[in-house]
Amino acid sequence: MRREAELRGLILDIDSAATGHWNLGEAPDPRARVIASRQGLDASTLRARLVTEDDFFRFDHIIAMDRSHLAILRQMQPRQSKSCLSLMLDHVPNRAGQDVIDPYYGPDEGFVTTWEDVEAGCAALAQTNLGPRP
Repeated sequence: MRREAELRGLILDIDSAATGHWNLGEAPDPRARVIASRQGLDASTLRARLVTEDDFFRFDHIIAMDRSHLAILRQMQPRQSKSCLSLMLDHVPNRAGQDVIDPYYGPDEGFVTTWEDVEAGCAALAQTNLGPRP
């Protein structure tokens, strides 16, 4: 998403967070880092953190990768929050309601598919001009 925003000259506050305690403080899966590296991105400095209540006030949009995470986010969202919750693929034409598949327990090729889905979602989101320009 950072690359998509930069390509369009958007100034966005972008972060990633988990809805569960798995792998907190750890870098992304090595297979994900390989895919990111092939795309010219370095994910080695990223570390997993949990979604916090503050996130619902910090971010205008909170994007879930799948319906189970979206349900958790809806339960967590404070009533007074104005954050818009959606699925990543809701923003891609003809993909609304579809999950980005978690490739963790599958073959390595799943990481390519996941990358492609997230990339398509980020491009579609960035095209909506989510933020101010410099």
